Amino acid sequence: MDLEDLMSTLTSILVTTGYILLCVLLFSLSIAIHEFGHFIVALKLGYRVERFSIGFGPAIWKKTWRGVEYRLSWIPFGGYVAIPDVDPEGTKTLEGGTDSAVPKVQMPPWKDLLVAFAGPAMNIVFAFALAVFLCLSPNARFGTLPAKIGGIISGGAAEKGGLMEGDVILSVGGHEVDSWSAMKTEVQFSAGRETDFVVRRGDETLTLKVTPVERENGLAYIDAVSVTDDAAAYAMWMPKRGVLDQVAWDAGAVFRALKGLVTPKEMKATGKALGGPILIAKGTYASIRRDTYDGLGFLRMINTNLAVMNLLPIPVLDGGLILFSLIAIVFRRRIPEKITAPLTTAFMYLIIGLMLLLVGRDVWRWKAVSKPVDLGELREAPGAAEAPAPSGDGGGTAAETGDAP
Repeated sequence: MDLEDLMSTLTSILVTTGYILLCVLLFSLSIAIHEFGHFIVALKLGYRVERFSIGFGPAIWKKTWRGVEYRLSWIPFGGYVAIPDVDPEGTKTLEGGTDSAVPKVQMPPWKDLLVAFAGPAMNIVFAFALAVFLCLSPNARFGTLPAKIGGIISGGAAEKGGLMEGDVILSVGGHEVDSWSAMKTEVQFSAGRETDFVVRRGDETLTLKVTPVERENGLAYIDAVSVTDDAAAYAMWMPKRGVLDQVAWDAGAVFRALKGLVTPKEMKATGKALGGPILIAKGTYASIRRDTYDGLGFLRMINTNLAVMNLLPIPVLDGGLILFSLIAIVFRRRIPEKITAPLTTAFMYLIIGLMLLLVGRDVWRWKAVSKPVDLGELREAPGAAEAPAPSGDGGGTAAETGDAP
């Protein structure tokens, strides 16, 4: 290797490292903003705050200032603010314990509710701020590819199901789709299951039976590519420029996934399509490296997701504390801690276990994605996008291209 090649390699490594550090910084910023919401409202309402942590478990770094310990912790799956008068006893292990010998003070439940709601609220505020910035940025690209087939792969699911070049897909499994990315998302919820595809072919509306194929990476594909007249593909989380449209798309994507998780016929496929922290990091890295505005849009989506997921009424999440507080307000009686503490502990370990499972699956999926997929013979209609190997991001984090979903 000559000096020029060496310098080129070193530059590439430094640039990649810089992007990775930027991704970590942005994700940490989302967590910090969430926890800052809890932190500032708790202080304003007169709560004792012992610790502000990014991450869980033992500390990598910590510093005490004005009676509050600030730290970075080893387990990078979130963060917390230690508020002894609010936190259930079950969270002490996850939070690395507490040195406080001061007995717990019971505060009014409406204050507990405001402290719990403040975290998700801050994520929503940040998501809207990013949406406003993107809306006002002329270089931010918004748009969608049409749900129109530009080419099918010989012997693939699309051809077997009777789909043809030029077909416009109107709905998948009873769910209307208005773009290629929306179609890709519905395909993920239909992996391995014969599904109704309603298409418009010329002047006819047809219902075809198509069975999306699940590949080694755990994602589903129909082996078709889209038609596009724009060389620049759009990120699927950037469909419309309007501020409300952006955040509404983010929230809709979360609710669609949650619906899939509780719908019996979609439950298995939805669970397989979900990505964990590694795929989130991969999506952040890919979007930022591809386009700064797409990266900020992805960060907007992450913050909306954090807000919605944390509002679920599950013990250990903010929504669980909100539920307990509402019960106390309505019935004027708190649920005893001997009930809430073990519930919180149980769900805490359940969520940690699920996160570890997702991490393991992310690693396996990433390896599977690196294997080339033989697309066979692609029959293209005029204007069809070139068909690269299917993206491992499937309907979740990939930029919207003509990839076969």
